Amino acid sequence: MEFARVQEALDFLQRYPEIELFELFILDANGVPRGKLLHREELLPVFESGRPLPSTIMGLSILGEDVENSGLVWDVGDVDCRAYPLPCSLVPLPWRAIPTAALQVSMHPQSGLPAAVADPRHLLIQCIERLRALGYDPVMACELEFYLLDPQTEAAAGPLLAAEPGGRRPEDTQVYGLRELEQLEPFLADLYAACKLQGIPARTAISEYAPGQVEITLQHGDALTAMDQAVRYKRLVKGVAHRHGMQACFMAKPFSHLSGSGMHMHISLNDSRGDNLYASDDPAGTELLRWSIGGLLASLTDSLLFFCPNANSYRRFQSESYAPLAPTWGVDNRTVSMRIPGGPPSSRHIEHRICGADANPYLAAAAILAGVLRGVAGQMDPGVPVTGNGYAQVTETLPGDWLTTLDAAAQSDWLAEQMGEAFMKVYLAVKRAEYQQFMSQVSEQDWRWYRYTT
Repeated sequence: MEFARVQEALDFLQRYPEIELFELFILDANGVPRGKLLHREELLPVFESGRPLPSTIMGLSILGEDVENSGLVWDVGDVDCRAYPLPCSLVPLPWRAIPTAALQVSMHPQSGLPAAVADPRHLLIQCIERLRALGYDPVMACELEFYLLDPQTEAAAGPLLAAEPGGRRPEDTQVYGLRELEQLEPFLADLYAACKLQGIPARTAISEYAPGQVEITLQHGDALTAMDQAVRYKRLVKGVAHRHGMQACFMAKPFSHLSGSGMHMHISLNDSRGDNLYASDDPAGTELLRWSIGGLLASLTDSLLFFCPNANSYRRFQSESYAPLAPTWGVDNRTVSMRIPGGPPSSRHIEHRICGADANPYLAAAAILAGVLRGVAGQMDPGVPVTGNGYAQVTETLPGDWLTTLDAAAQSDWLAEQMGEAFMKVYLAVKRAEYQQFMSQVSEQDWRWYRYTT
């Protein structure tokens, strides 16, 4: 585990004398950033000796409530756990009215106990290290879809799309529409400027397959850096949208009649020289790539809770919706779960299309890499690739509800081994508590609005 050095803080303070406040945050298992707002004089001590955070911060429900069965509340007296800053995470927040910067922290593996066992970033590091021990260096990237909503919407009435300049709300899908991007020019300009300031490699923007829906891709890089950037990018999008009078929504399915929002994850394996081990003149990639897909498909049901962590996540899985329905793979085919995109041989990789935009990037990436390792170690054959309409060829579907996925994760010896029994105890306690609360308070017909502010 590498933490930031004090010199990074000293350089930042000298470069930005106007910064008054620092938003210290850690990402919990649900992908929610939680933390404290510090004053300028409090920054250096964080770099020098860490910052104590309560153990409960890593065992909260999505609504920010203690989950007693997590083992991080009364059992340990809500003890202070030491968190330390991550390298390159100290960045300005240009959308804030008061000059403010953000600092991401992670639990120290020893002085951060017992909360450290529930830190999702630790899981990703462990999965990366297992692959590197075998000579494989994972490379990843995220594509995140989101809606821009009217922040004044009443939750009971359901979300409303944010109005365009002039007051008109988007009505037409207009996928790849350039006019739609032009209408968002002020927002996109500030978003790209903020990404540049924070060192986040935001690339292509498109108008997605629904009115008011946007996708921006992030450039690939080493797996840990890529997921760090995805976490900070998500926070950035919400902040810039708020500054423009909108609400960025990363819910998997905020509208029952419109396309859901996914987080497509791209993965390849490099060797020690940085060469892509999936590269091949064959559009289906190398044998190593196909083994990786075999492992991803074999572990899909066990790890689905990490890809689809909420009740609403399963509303996204509908036929001919560009969201997958089955454990399938194919070459340059968007109707399957694991797609090998086209392109030159050197770019050969896997596009994992399962995750909703509500998934925690660290946990999703950890489960993906664990699946890749399973396939490579076992030399798993993924079977015949799907050609044509994969929706019309489904013979085995993915679980379609939250409880089934919860039970599958709880019963999986493989998942407990890969993620650790200590983490799974906390995570399953949190998700069970959320499920029980959801079932007691939200009716079937209303669940599509649940957590639309995610």
